[in-house]
Amino acid sequence: MVTTGVKRISLGIQGGGAFGAFGWGVLDRLLQEERLEIGAISGTSAGAVNAAVLADGYARGGGREGARAALQRFWRGLSAAASMVSPVRPSPFDWATGGGTLATSPGYQLMQLLAGVLAPPASPLSMNPMQPLLATLIDFERVRSCEEIDLFIPATNIRSGKGRVFLREELDARMIAASACLPYVFAPVVIDGEAYWDGSFVGNPSLSPLVDNGPADIVIIQNNPIARPGLPMTMSDIQSRTSEIAFNISFVREVSAIRHLGALVDAEESNVVHAAGVRLHLISGNEELQQLDLSSKFNTEWPFLLHLHDLGVATAERWLDEHVDDVGKISTMDPVPVHDAERLTGT
Repeated sequence: MVTTGVKRISLGIQGGGAFGAFGWGVLDRLLQEERLEIGAISGTSAGAVNAAVLADGYARGGGREGARAALQRFWRGLSAAASMVSPVRPSPFDWATGGGTLATSPGYQLMQLLAGVLAPPASPLSMNPMQPLLATLIDFERVRSCEEIDLFIPATNIRSGKGRVFLREELDARMIAASACLPYVFAPVVIDGEAYWDGSFVGNPSLSPLVDNGPADIVIIQNNPIARPGLPMTMSDIQSRTSEIAFNISFVREVSAIRHLGALVDAEESNVVHAAGVRLHLISGNEELQQLDLSSKFNTEWPFLLHLHDLGVATAERWLDEHVDDVGKISTMDPVPVHDAERLTGT
């Protein structure tokens, strides 16, 4: 039920591995903002995880505080589980270097080496731990019952190359795992006989479902850097950076279409979706996250995740101070970070 005077928003949440903890921080602050109410979420990869966890906590009377508690519980649980089973851990030198890097982690180096030689599922590290972990940490029956918030979760159909958007009422652990399935790390997730990879190839986040079905103010949480100040120098960094660029192409394309054409093409149905009246807003972690090592996207150590969370809270706080009064009136999204990365980095 909408409270009088409250502005309803849609959220588009990007993926980005452990950088999803930045998105957790943004959500944590937005959920405390009583002037805003979330009506719909499109989340990809780590953004899909955050969307499902939020709905789990929000459902059946849990509300804002239930959602906040669920998000913290999930990210702490993810970190605890990874500390017990993941071979990708910071080395003593990584800890000394700081910044969340895994550059000298033996587990990370092995993962990158095998990714260049063996395709999943041949690699011994390709077993996807996300699906059983998601099933353990998220109550999907509660997610499906969260009628207050619509969810749209994209994944990429490997055979057709098209996107499939999973809806809240059908969501289970397989669909969230599919949206977060990095092709060079994990074996594909099979749903109804079709194999899927990460949804970031077709929408990061997918905006067309929000344009078609959600509140007109779309707040995009960007935790996948578009710009980086330096060049990748190792094969693993080159691979990570090319994926980062590829995962941002769909985002740049959709934002450009909305801003310049007033319409965009639905990634699933290939229909034209008109975007008249849509107002775009951006809460971006690009400035801070582009300074972090590419390997840090695989760092699930609790102090690092908490650091990213706090960055997200602070970034959301700044956005609210500057723009919350503009919601419902005008778009506040600065096109420079999206369309002109060279100006953003001063190169």
